[in-house]
Amino acid sequence: MLIAALSRWPGLFPPNFSVLYALFFCAGAFFPGLMAWWLPLGTMVVTDIILNVFFYHAPVFSWYMLITAASLAGLILFGNLFSRRSSGLSLLTGGLVGAVLFYLITNTASWLYNPEYPKTFAGWVQALTKGTEGNPPTWAFFRNTLLSGGLFTGLFAGAFKLTASSESAEEKEPKEALAEEPEAEPAAEEA
Repeated sequence: MLIAALSRWPGLFPPNFSVLYALFFCAGAFFPGLMAWWLPLGTMVVTDIILNVFFYHAPVFSWYMLITAASLAGLILFGNLFSRRSSGLSLLTGGLVGAVLFYLITNTASWLYNPEYPKTFAGWVQALTKGTEGNPPTWAFFRNTLLSGGLFTGLFAGAFKLTASSESAEEKEPKEALAEEPEAEPAAEEA
């Protein structure tokens, strides 16, 4: 969580290249119970507040922060459809689909809220591709969302799978070692 929080530092990664998409998806797939919710959401809310107060000098809470939090919570729900036993390819695909869904939801919210976008199908397409005048094109944000979603989902899922396989190997070792020990021979009876 500390690495995820630090990775949000502005300028560290390109815009929309984030650990969060994969973290929220993998939390749904791998974390037990309520931990899947409070740990990633808590990390995001704390870092959002710190960034808004000390870096962006913006209001502590905003409508867009709520949309983002709801979208990321949706990634946890989506991750719940997967499990520790899901294949690596399945998890990677899920992480990519989750990143696409996050991008579509947040950019649709921007289209609805931002008065610079016409409230037409063409305006929605503009919100998903070109963006607004004076800003980088939103397709570049989409590219970064997709790349980071795939990269970090692969890293998280790989790490979880590797640690799970090493844990199960360690659990089996004591049982196998006990099975291999020869039984003590009974003492010979004296006549």
